[in-house]
Amino acid sequence: MSATEPTRLVVGPFNRVEGDLEVRLTIAAGRVEQAQVNAPMYRGFETMLVGREAHDALFIVPRICGICSVSQSVAAARALADAAGVTPPPNGIHAVNLMAACENVADHLTHFYLFFMPDFTRPGYAARPWHGEALRRFAAMAGGQARAALAARQRWFTLLGTLGGKWPHTGSIQPGGSARAIDVSERIRLLAKLREFRAFLEQHLYGAPLEEVAGIADAAALDAWHERDPQRGDLRLFLTIAADLGLQRLGPGPGRYLSYGAYADGHGGHALAQGLWDGAALHALDTAQITEDATHAWLSADGVGGVGAAPRHPYEGLTRPQPDKPGAYTWNKAPRLAGRVVETGALARQLVAGQPLLRELAARDGASVRLRVLARSLEIARVLPWMERWLTDIRVGEPFHTAAPLPAEGRGMGLTEAARGALGHWVTLAGGQIANYQIVAPTSWNFSPRDAGGTPGALEAALEGVAVAPGETSPVAVQHIVRSFDPCMVCTVH
Repeated sequence: MSATEPTRLVVGPFNRVEGDLEVRLTIAAGRVEQAQVNAPMYRGFETMLVGREAHDALFIVPRICGICSVSQSVAAARALADAAGVTPPPNGIHAVNLMAACENVADHLTHFYLFFMPDFTRPGYAARPWHGEALRRFAAMAGGQARAALAARQRWFTLLGTLGGKWPHTGSIQPGGSARAIDVSERIRLLAKLREFRAFLEQHLYGAPLEEVAGIADAAALDAWHERDPQRGDLRLFLTIAADLGLQRLGPGPGRYLSYGAYADGHGGHALAQGLWDGAALHALDTAQITEDATHAWLSADGVGGVGAAPRHPYEGLTRPQPDKPGAYTWNKAPRLAGRVVETGALARQLVAGQPLLRELAARDGASVRLRVLARSLEIARVLPWMERWLTDIRVGEPFHTAAPLPAEGRGMGLTEAARGALGHWVTLAGGQIANYQIVAPTSWNFSPRDAGGTPGALEAALEGVAVAPGETSPVAVQHIVRSFDPCMVCTVH
């Protein structure tokens, strides 16, 4: 074989990932020339729902995933609420926001301490000046900070026992709000738990008050905050590592960022805005422009078995397996907005919402491994004080739920922001039953295959050009980029 002839490498299955994931790389001249992201596990939740009573969706779709089941519940409930034309009362909105935020914050914490930071304890980094400290803090199953975070996460999730009855797969989230009212004593206990978690974050993750971290407004202020004490708090240690490894130059994005809007304000808006940020301007979201392209998915593109059918809007979407389809390499479809690739997730949410530090860094360096991790950390610092306010805004004795009789015929769309980004459910009802149900998950956007035009998805493009050393079978740079998007493959192929 010629030394210049491309070689192929399969990276995976990935550990510390929800679900199955493989990345197939074509390598030329020591760099990734092309990447194909493969979601190899088909599950078929969308087809399970067809022919069932509409409310069955509230109990089936949360079981798509054990780590973001609240997000699936919220999207399903909103799709049915849209079909029924019902709006939850203020208490219901606050309760659902609290449940969604509890899960999202926990997912960010889990990603940082258990999924992402352990990669910096690899023996290949042993010569780096920070490696010993990373090993002490983040070594899998042994790092002191990772163990402290796991214990804090366990206590944090007791909020959902009060708010939703249980976690995962709470049944309290309904089209009309929440079926679980909160009384005065419960609100006091929930506030105490929020303040306990705040103390953990301020002591361990940040080494600083939440408001100080959330108030870092520009790159100069971030540099000054970091340099004041580079190893105080785990976020500062990450910034030290990122600067040493040049993670601000690793894993670029498509430059277009999608958010459905997070945490409803009860007046048609969101605490974190909805829209598309293209690096220069914020554009209103047009959901009619959302399509899924099945050209390279092991799914029928036209219901017959053809491979050249046009992309479909989710209301007209199909989920019909075709495992021997020519040219296919994943169970994931290729979602597009107005025919173009977008990135979604915490970074997208914060850019759409106008967070000044992240907008400055994105304009200067583009999206990157560093910026995605920083966005999650800043989002935690912003969301926790909102949770404290939502709790105090609950009016004890007022309703948490509005009755929502569902129509026999109709359709509805439910949009929410899971930890990993934009999550949408589209339901069509006929004869009092579900006639069609389609889900487009955050990792479906970020880990999408090529579309009919050959355009790679966000992760596939981000991997192009990455250096791969001779003999490297699991390139660490590839691992960092993949994990920076925080994949959830079970949601992707639902």
